[in-house]
Amino acid sequence: MAGHSHWAGIKHKKGRQDKQRSKLFSKLSREITVAAKLGDKDPDINPRLRSAIQAAKQSNMPKENINRAISKSEANSGENYENLRYEGFGAFNTALIIETLTDNKNRTASTIRTILQKNGGRLGENGSTSHLFFNCGVIRFDNKDLNNDVALELAINSGANECESSNNHHEIICEMKEFYKVKNSIEKKISNLIYSGIEWRARDILKLSKEQKEKVIIMLESLDEIDDIQNIFINCEF
Repeated sequence: MAGHSHWAGIKHKKGRQDKQRSKLFSKLSREITVAAKLGDKDPDINPRLRSAIQAAKQSNMPKENINRAISKSEANSGENYENLRYEGFGAFNTALIIETLTDNKNRTASTIRTILQKNGGRLGENGSTSHLFFNCGVIRFDNKDLNNDVALELAINSGANECESSNNHHEIICEMKEFYKVKNSIEKKISNLIYSGIEWRARDILKLSKEQKEKVIIMLESLDEIDDIQNIFINCEF
């Protein structure tokens, strides 16, 4: 199942995104603000900002919220956010990669450590789980736009590694370092992407029982409550 290791995708399929809309918008706003602060305010020449805005639109975030987040980058608030990655293990030896955007790494690490420990896991060192995943760019668009053969040709011509087609969409996967280049090439042909982002995908998938999955989901939901956490990747299938 494509995207199985990304909690955001799992959560969406379980219908939990609606009741967490406010928290989701807060995280999206933070990424937009930081992207605009670190680069140009024009998304056409700032690929990180363009991706952040697209993610916000895909989540139905109001335009005024997006503009407010960009404007906030111009304010001298004294807030300095860092992109930090944490690695660790959850219950039943599930492996985790947690991406954060934080202004207090000690607070973030402490909170993550506490949640993992309460749920039968532990926080690891850098490199403790990343070898169980591979980093890649993912671009997804509706299969109504192109048939399978044309989508595959588009992927190859854009410099991507592969294209997987399902009943609903095409998913193009590329090297992480080539993500913005490939995405820019695809955007010239496809204007409305369903999703695009850089992900950590598990090399091997753990099979869990229904009861084990339920316990892991409780842990993931607790982690998702942390404002500092932007993305969670796990090596089990739901």
